[in-house]
Amino acid sequence: MLLSVAFGAVALLLAAIGLYGVLAYQVAQRTREIGIRMALGSEARGILRLVLSEGALLVALGLTVGFAGAVALRGAIASQLYGVGTLDPTVLLIALGVLAMTALVASFGPARRATRVNPVIALSQE
Repeated sequence: MLLSVAFGAVALLLAAIGLYGVLAYQVAQRTREIGIRMALGSEARGILRLVLSEGALLVALGLTVGFAGAVALRGAIASQLYGVGTLDPTVLLIALGVLAMTALVASFGPARRATRVNPVIALSQE
């Protein structure tokens, strides 16, 4: 059981790092657009909300696909679980909550970086 928890923690860490990397790359690719938005008067709160909503969309898509996979593979999962039903709502809600909170924390770094974009520097880059 301890080994399963360790593998789960590593998987959660890898998912957070992957989400952070994807969002950081998106912010880097959209630096010019973010600079234009800020030059036209967008507040840092709006930019933060924009990047966090993109992260939330990615997470919602991933959680939906993961939940559908869990439902589809519940027969195979049942042989690996002891004392927990294959579609136990408490376990599923806790897992979804932990993944959602991890994703929020992982997407906050790139979102904060996006709010610190200097419009003059962003517009002068090619």
